[in-house]
Amino acid sequence: SSEVLEAIENVIQGVIQSLAQKKPPVLTVANRADWRNIEFKDSVGLQMIPGCTTKQIRSDCPQSARRFALMLKILSMIYKMVQSNTYATKRDIYYSDTLLFGSQSVVDQIINDISCMLKIPRRSLHVLSTTKGFVAGNLSYTEEDGTKVNCSCSATVFTVPSNVQGIKNLTSHAKFILIVEKDATFQRLLDDDFFSKVSPCIMITGRGIPDLNTRLLVRKLWDSFQIPIFTLMDADPHGVEIMCVYKYGSVSMSFEAHHLTVPSVKWLGLLPSDLERLNISKDALIPFTKQDENKLASIKKRPYIACQPLWKKELEIMAASKLKAEIQVLTTVSADYLSRVYLPNKLQFGGWL
Repeated sequence: SSEVLEAIENVIQGVIQSLAQKKPPVLTVANRADWRNIEFKDSVGLQMIPGCTTKQIRSDCPQSARRFALMLKILSMIYKMVQSNTYATKRDIYYSDTLLFGSQSVVDQIINDISCMLKIPRRSLHVLSTTKGFVAGNLSYTEEDGTKVNCSCSATVFTVPSNVQGIKNLTSHAKFILIVEKDATFQRLLDDDFFSKVSPCIMITGRGIPDLNTRLLVRKLWDSFQIPIFTLMDADPHGVEIMCVYKYGSVSMSFEAHHLTVPSVKWLGLLPSDLERLNISKDALIPFTKQDENKLASIKKRPYIACQPLWKKELEIMAASKLKAEIQVLTTVSADYLSRVYLPNKLQFGGWL
């Protein structure tokens, strides 16, 4: 915490020195969303390059003066929280003055900018994300406040903890971790008692694009147990994108790649080639939208696809057919095909990429 306080004090000192010299104060932040500032490293994923381009948030410029003021406001809130060892969610910060901040996304972006500027992970700033992910299966741990959590109760789902960093005493006999894209599929597998029938496993869903806590938990489980991690996504560009976020990270959070990415993640399904192999009727598939085509084209250009020839092949199949499928399409084969046949066969015979 002294490191965080010192980093904030240095920023404020810079502001005061500028004022003393009658110069308008300026905050300098990295251009987080610029692909030119990102390099791909096999063992880490997408990470920010050391000498990346920056942008200035000036106090004397009408376009950025408001943002400058909001950054100082949130820095002062973080400083007080670190000093008093209290925590707040991004939502709490927004609701502390909704008129001032204007929208939740403004708060989210500024917190990420501050984290990147100070080179300090967000949870060390005492800012917690609101969690939307779920976890279930062969896992127990103790939360920071001493609450013991046992995820093995068959039909129960647990919300991913809001302070993943603080959980300890993780124990599991799981043979693998299964990341499920959607809540509906996750619930279906729970109802079918999948995680105890096949072999003990841990199931996680970020319910779409994963929030920070879900990604941190996947990383923590990987660090703790070093067991295979598989993803079960829709066979569409959006599903591929979500899988890439778990595996290689995202451009906007590339400055935190070392804590968030799990490059060992494997693509278990639903593969575009599975649709042909299982003779899924074309009527059950969904035609691509223009947005799907653009998303797929952008994914194919990304640096990590070059080192994944088997993924590339699957993306080509998707591009050629211009058809996509949700995991639920497997119910056209039979109601419990996913948990009874598809996943057990894939896991037994190594049907992942």
